[in-house]
Amino acid sequence: MGILEDLADGLARDVLEVASDEDDPLVMELAKTIGATSQTLEEAYLTAIRVRRAERRARALIDRRRASS
Repeated sequence: MGILEDLADGLARDVLEVASDEDDPLVMELAKTIGATSQTLEEAYLTAIRVRRAERRARALIDRRRASS
């Protein structure tokens, strides 16, 4: 990945680590803070958030399927 994606993914990883749940306002608060100076980084950050959340859901589904087999 390039520097933009690396930075965005690092921020996404860190915020999801401390966020209490999927509705934690910290995710959007950080997006607004980032967007105040870099819309490009904000978009990459929000994409990384969506990708990481989607991966969590997919892995949970796989784990449930394995457990029921």
